[in-house]
Amino acid sequence: MDKDINILGAGLVGSLLGSMLAKKGFEVNVYEMRNDPRNDLMAGGRSINLALSDRGIKALQLAGAYDKIAAELIPMNGRMMHDLEGNLTFQPYGKSGQFINSVSRLGLNKLLISHAESQGVNFHFEHKCADVDLAKTTAHFENSSSATSSVLIGADGAFSKLRMAMQKTDRFNFEQHYIEHGYKELTIPAKGDDFAMEPNYLHIWPRGHFMLIALPNQDKSFTCTLFLPFEGEVSFEHLNTNEEVSAFFEQYFSDALNLIPDLTDQFSSNPTASLVTMKCDPWVRNRSLLMGDAAHAIVPFYGQGMNAGFEDCTLFMEMGDQFNFDWDELLPHFSKNRKKDADAIAELALKNFTEMRDKVADLHFLSKKKLEARLHKAYPEQWLPLYSMVTFSHIGYSKALNIGKLQEKVLSYLDEGFDPEAENLEPIIERFNALMQDAEKAAR
Repeated sequence: MDKDINILGAGLVGSLLGSMLAKKGFEVNVYEMRNDPRNDLMAGGRSINLALSDRGIKALQLAGAYDKIAAELIPMNGRMMHDLEGNLTFQPYGKSGQFINSVSRLGLNKLLISHAESQGVNFHFEHKCADVDLAKTTAHFENSSSATSSVLIGADGAFSKLRMAMQKTDRFNFEQHYIEHGYKELTIPAKGDDFAMEPNYLHIWPRGHFMLIALPNQDKSFTCTLFLPFEGEVSFEHLNTNEEVSAFFEQYFSDALNLIPDLTDQFSSNPTASLVTMKCDPWVRNRSLLMGDAAHAIVPFYGQGMNAGFEDCTLFMEMGDQFNFDWDELLPHFSKNRKKDADAIAELALKNFTEMRDKVADLHFLSKKKLEARLHKAYPEQWLPLYSMVTFSHIGYSKALNIGKLQEKVLSYLDEGFDPEAENLEPIIERFNALMQDAEKAAR
């Protein structure tokens, strides 16, 4: 085996993968354009906190890092919906005892860097990649240095320098799509020594074409994110003055307005950022490979961006063992077999945006969710809701998406007048089983 591996990007995926590879005996060097976040009091970046679920936990456990972060996690048992009058409605994520976890992006990143260092990974901060020579597997940096290795892995985010080098090669496919919405982060401060709202939920203010969400932090604050179109009748383009911002929140998020005393200051000082989906194919050129957002950046509405990147690491290591880390076999195999799942979670994330901002407040949709919960309880081996497949299992995203589409067809039974409270659920499960059998036959 060629033992030397260079990784571009010391973010979540690059740091985690580095520690996994070092545990296997590889010599790993990680190059990062930023300062060391552990020494930078101003370190931050986008997305203050994230939602960690089963796929990400499995990867952290494999790397031996989960126990180090477990105490910093805040469980969220489901969605807490806020209507226009401030009334609350709770929707559990799964069955009793299932939850996702709010975690600090920066705190987790710092921990993973330190953990990787303890495994023998060498980090090189303030090394901004300028270009990559794919033929020689050499990364060139803006400080005039360069680094050559047997394998180069790009975990350097949605605007990856390694992917940009691949885009210049023949028969490399790339596409990106910005949605019409942007986002702005705001903070609900602690109320005295406690949270201003119940902490063990993901709070959502669904308003049809836009929404506000809030996740809890360890310091008892909440990170809020406003998702709103850039242009249009109700959009960021019409929120330019303090008066316009205050009136907007008074109309649509009055209970949140009361919890953010410095709303207008935050709104004017915090940036408005865009949301993009990126896809490419293949993820490999010679002995250079893309992973995480560099290969498959997605919008954040399923809470799976980090989890999908971490699952990349898990699967890469499993496939590495399968191929005895024969890079010429492993890299293209990983690219070919992982891409379908990356495309699936990209589709699911966009679909879930519609659900979060609009459908969660729709009575017909809620009836379907209630029926789903009953089906799962009565037929746990046959019916697993789509959200549970994505969040609380390790079923491939593409398989989960396909099963979810069949489930949606079956749940259209409600549109034909089926009573969601009916005791006999056999007609529904029989429909589902028939569709599953047809799908399996078609696949064969």
